[in-house]
Amino acid sequence: MVRHVKALIVGSGPAGLTGAIAIAESVGSGEEVVIIDEGIEPGGQLSKQTHKFFGHEGFYASTRGFEIGNLLVKKVKSLGVEIIQQSTVTGIYEDVITVYDRVNNIVHEYLADYLLIASGATERFLTFKNNTLPGVYGAGAVQTLMNQYRVLPGESFLIVGAGNIGLIVAYQLVQAGAQVKAIVEASSRVGGYAVHANKVKRLGIPILLRHTILEAIGKDKVQGAVVAGVDERFKPIPGTEKEFVVDAICLAVGLQPNVELVAQTGAKLVYIPELGGYVPLRDENMKTTVHNVFVAGDLSGIEEATTAMIEGYIAGYNIAQELTGKSFEDKIEKMKRELEEFRRGPFSKKVRDGLRKMGIVFPEGGYREEQQTDRGPVGKLRAIIECPEAIPCNPCETSCPTGAINVGGNINGIPQIDYSKCIGCGVCVMKCPGLAIFMIQEKEEYSLVGVPYELLPVPTNGTKVKLLNFEGKEIANGEVDHVVLNNKGKTHIVFLRVPKGYEDVVRSFRLPEKAEEFICRCEEITKEDIERVIDMGITDYEELRRVLRIGMGPCGGKTCRSLTLQIISEKTGRPISEIQLGAYRPPTMPTPFEAVVKSALSENDEVSENIQGGIENE
Repeated sequence: MVRHVKALIVGSGPAGLTGAIAIAESVGSGEEVVIIDEGIEPGGQLSKQTHKFFGHEGFYASTRGFEIGNLLVKKVKSLGVEIIQQSTVTGIYEDVITVYDRVNNIVHEYLADYLLIASGATERFLTFKNNTLPGVYGAGAVQTLMNQYRVLPGESFLIVGAGNIGLIVAYQLVQAGAQVKAIVEASSRVGGYAVHANKVKRLGIPILLRHTILEAIGKDKVQGAVVAGVDERFKPIPGTEKEFVVDAICLAVGLQPNVELVAQTGAKLVYIPELGGYVPLRDENMKTTVHNVFVAGDLSGIEEATTAMIEGYIAGYNIAQELTGKSFEDKIEKMKRELEEFRRGPFSKKVRDGLRKMGIVFPEGGYREEQQTDRGPVGKLRAIIECPEAIPCNPCETSCPTGAINVGGNINGIPQIDYSKCIGCGVCVMKCPGLAIFMIQEKEEYSLVGVPYELLPVPTNGTKVKLLNFEGKEIANGEVDHVVLNNKGKTHIVFLRVPKGYEDVVRSFRLPEKAEEFICRCEEITKEDIERVIDMGITDYEELRRVLRIGMGPCGGKTCRSLTLQIISEKTGRPISEIQLGAYRPPTMPTPFEAVVKSALSENDEVSENIQGGIENE
């Protein structure tokens, strides 16, 4: 049986979801609007994104990707749109659309008045020796395993590609507890946002420009990688090889649009490298050369999630307009102005150039590029913005309660701050998606530097730390002064006490590695554990034993008793001779119950033998 719907949407990513919202809201119902998606949950790539998005709050800026997905899905469902998961559109024929339902192992047939294809993109691969070894992943696979299935596919990674995806995955891997040995990038510049690059550099992850991977080392799985420098033609330079000991290699070398389905509709494809390769030819309303087929998102040109959402709205309103015969031009024009604003910046140059080849022209410029040199009044607790590039983002401006921050009238403008209005609240630090705002205050004996922090564990006041500079290099010892927790947005501010003169160079910190100085090996109690309890005021050996179980293991305290007394002496300043030794309780070594039972039975035998009518040995 063929099911007929008004609009069939392929893909439940940002473009597909906003397209569905636009159609359902405009038509008045989502009853005959269906989304087909092959994923296990709706949201597309949004479901894998744990970082905060750029843009403005109208498109969920400063909200984490998976949260945006949840909000859009909730909206779509509230409008009555049906989302069919784990199903793949396998063919678009002249008279029917076939959908394979993987859950029920059946093929369904559809007819649709209008098609919105938002099928996204596929990761590009890279050729190098042993690139099929287990342990070589695409960035999307790493994010799927890590962020959707909660499985870390390795412990130490090499990332190939320094675009936004590679940089973001590197940061997320560190958040998940993995080690990222390096990011290699064949070009001479980082392709992603500088704020993303700065974020991973502060974690001590080197970005090796003009380098590429030559080989994955290993027989049955990845055990390492060989990288080398490249010349201007991206050819490896002999003698520059380096080896990294890693168990996973993550490839983040770009995306290409999934054009198969749109090609099956008969829509014309054109090759435009700036948009990712072959893309469907379409107009500014996202309509292809087939009258009832629209596209949106990465399929129409590789870009990012915010513009995908806007394109989805434009396509959806146009479909609704044709379905109903009503005009939604005001909504369409509003979304086009949003696109125009987002695409004015330098990072949209490739997209603008690509679209121009289709005859779609977007203006550029009109944003502020000057960076602020004023660091504010010395001694005042204040925000320092280190956002050096013009990118479409303004949560710092919109979140500031006193209006101290502005991006100059265009969302791509570099933000500046009016220090006469800054009250040092730190809201901008917690809102900035790029973690590019810090707090500074010079005090008499030391300075305070507040850094945005999204890792675990969150340090506590007084924790001794290693202070790191912009490149993640240790430059001094410091201490956590206090922490401002942000339980909603999860971007906390850790205020560090740093030496005077270091306030402009300290931008991160490293927690001391957990001590492996075991005192009680039987109960796995470290020196740090004992010192922590002593600091709580418990300085008696017997009390420590009750709290920590020191000396209650198989050895009975033969080793740890004297060491513990020594620690108590060091911490309290009392001589060991004045510290109570604690009780020695039997047994002095672990004794099997069987031995005790045998002993008891043996005694009973003696009773039986010596006393007439005594207990018999059972």
